[in-house]
Amino acid sequence: MNRKIFLLASAALFGAVATPALAYQNEGAAAEAAATSADERLNALFAQSDEESLRRNPIGALFRGDMRYADQLGIYLTDEYFDGERAAAQANLDALHAIPHDELTPTNQIAYQIFELDQEENLRDLTPEMMALTVVRPVNHFAGFHTFYPTFASGQGAAPFNTVEDYENNLSRHNDYIANIDLAIGRFRQGMESGVVETKMTINNVISQLDTQLAMPIEESPFFQPINSFPEDFSNEDKARLTAEYQAATQEVYGAHTRLRDFLRDEYVAVARDGAGLTHMQGGDMLYAQLVRDTTTLDLTPDYVHQLGLSEVARITEGFEQIKNEVGFDGTLAEFFEFIRTDPQFKPESREALTEGYYEIGRVVDQHIGDYFSTLPASDLEIRPYEPFREQHEAGGSYQSGAPDGSRPGIFYFNAYNLEERLTPGMTTLYLHEGAPGHHFQISLAQENEALPNFMRFGGNTAFVEGWALYSETLGYDMGLYEDPYQRFGTLNDEMLRAMRLVVDSGIHSLGWTREQAIDYMLENSGMTRTEVVSEVERYIAIPSQALAYKVGALTIQALRQQAEAALGDNFDIRAFHEQVLNTGALPMAVLETKIYDWIEAQGGERPGGVDLMAVHGAGD
Repeated sequence: MNRKIFLLASAALFGAVATPALAYQNEGAAAEAAATSADERLNALFAQSDEESLRRNPIGALFRGDMRYADQLGIYLTDEYFDGERAAAQANLDALHAIPHDELTPTNQIAYQIFELDQEENLRDLTPEMMALTVVRPVNHFAGFHTFYPTFASGQGAAPFNTVEDYENNLSRHNDYIANIDLAIGRFRQGMESGVVETKMTINNVISQLDTQLAMPIEESPFFQPINSFPEDFSNEDKARLTAEYQAATQEVYGAHTRLRDFLRDEYVAVARDGAGLTHMQGGDMLYAQLVRDTTTLDLTPDYVHQLGLSEVARITEGFEQIKNEVGFDGTLAEFFEFIRTDPQFKPESREALTEGYYEIGRVVDQHIGDYFSTLPASDLEIRPYEPFREQHEAGGSYQSGAPDGSRPGIFYFNAYNLEERLTPGMTTLYLHEGAPGHHFQISLAQENEALPNFMRFGGNTAFVEGWALYSETLGYDMGLYEDPYQRFGTLNDEMLRAMRLVVDSGIHSLGWTREQAIDYMLENSGMTRTEVVSEVERYIAIPSQALAYKVGALTIQALRQQAEAALGDNFDIRAFHEQVLNTGALPMAVLETKIYDWIEAQGGERPGGVDLMAVHGAGD
C-alpha cells in the first residue's frame, strides 16, 4: 500500500516524524503525577504527547478531522523542526520511564512498550549521522510534497471544502507548501556539498512529474479544481473573490514547481548518482541496515532478508507450476507468464469495466466477511481510479484512510494507466489487500477504537500495516475466491511480487544490483508486465526497505495463526484471532507475537516457542 498520508510519506524520506510531548516540567506537576495511578499518568502522557504532535504536525490533525490547525500544512524541513522533534522524543522517554511499567493494565503495558520503541526509533533516525543521509534527499518521484499535495488541495482528498473558511484555509496551506518546496531545494544543495545525493533515475522522474503538472493550464490544475465545486450557499461575491485568489495562488504554486524543476534539471541531475542502490551512496550501507530494522521491526540483516526472499520465490514457483498444469498450458513457465501478460482475455476492456469489476469483487467479499471478523469498520469504502495527472508513476493500487468518525470514507485507488498492461487476474487479491479486509479494516478499526491512545489509533509500523494487508490476500483462499485458477494465479503473482521484493530490494541496496538486473529478475520469476515491474523497481530505488515489510509482516501473522491453530485445535476461532491481531492497532512484530502467545495460553493452549519465518507454509498449500 502507498498510504497517502503526508507525514508517512515524508517520514520515508527524511526520518520518522517524532511524536512531540511536553514532559512534566515542574514540581507541582511531579507531585500531581505521584498522586495518580500509573495508568492515569500514562494516559495523561499520551494525551499531552498527542496534543503537541498535532500542533507541530498540523496536517496530521486535518486527516483526523480536527480543524484547529486547518490553515496550516506545516513546515517540515527546517533545523528548528527537527530539533523540536528530537527534544520531544527525549522528553517523551524521560516522562515514560518515570511511570512504573508493572503497575499498568495489560493493554497499557503494550502501549508503554510500543511508545518506548517509537521514541527510541525516532531518536535513532534523528541523529546527525542519519539525518545527513536522509534530510538532504527530501524529494523523489514516489514520496514527496509534490506527489501528495496536488490531490490533497484539489478537493478530492482529506481536506474539506464545505465553507468559505475551508477554501481560505486551503489558500493559506499553499504558503506552507511553497515554503517546503523552496526548503527542499536548499536541502538538496546541502547534499550536493556533502556528496549525499539522489539517483539520476529518481530525479529525472521528478522532473517529468513536475513537467506534467506545469503543462496543465491553470484552470485544469488540481490546485484550481475546488473552484469548480463551490457549495450552493456561497455568495456570488465570495465565488468571484475566491476564483481570483485561487488563480493567483495557483500561479504562485506553479512558480515554486518551476523553481524546483529548473534546479533539478539544470543543476542537480548532473551530480546525482548513477548507482541505483544505497550501497553506491556515501553512508548508504549503514542507512540501509538501519532501515531494514526500522521497517521490519525485527533485528534482521539485509543478507537474511535476501535469503528469505529466495526461499519464498522457490516455494511460490511451485504453485505457478501447479496452476500451469491445471489449466493444461503446454509450454514452459516463462511461456505461461507471457501468455497471461499478452492474451486479450486478461486485459480490462475499459476504465469503466475495470471499475465495475472491483465493485463486483467488493460485493462478493461483503457476503463472506462476517464469517471472519466480529468487528467491522464504521467507515465506508469507496473505489476510484487514480487521477490522470499522477497515475503513470503510481503503484497498481493504494488506500487512503477515511475519517475516524466515519464521515469521510476510506478510498481504494486502482491504476488504470496503460490498460493494455493491466491484468485482470490480479484484481481480487488487490482488492483484498488495499480494500476489505486489508488496509481498510486494519486502519479503520484502529482509528475508530477510542479506547486506544491516539498514537496507537493513528500511528503504526509498515510491517504490521502492510503485513496485515498481504495476509488479508490469503483470506481469499478461505473465502473460496481463488477457485478460478487464473484468480489464484493472480494472488500467487502478487505473493511472488512481495517475495521478489525481499530479493530485489536487498539486491539493489546491499548487493549492488542495477535497475536493469532487478527488472530482469522480476520478469523472469513472475507474470507481471514490464510496466508493472519498472514501476515497482523504481519504487524500491526511491524508498529503500519499505517493500520488505509486506512479506516479513505477513509471514509473521501467518506463523502466529498456524501456531494458534496447532495449539488450540478445535477451540481455534478465526474471528477471535483476527480480533486479537487488530484490536490494539499496528503493533511491532515482537509485541504482536507476545500478545498472541498470551492469548493462546489464556485459551488453554501451550505457549509456542517463537516464530521461524523460514518455516512458514503458504496459504493454499
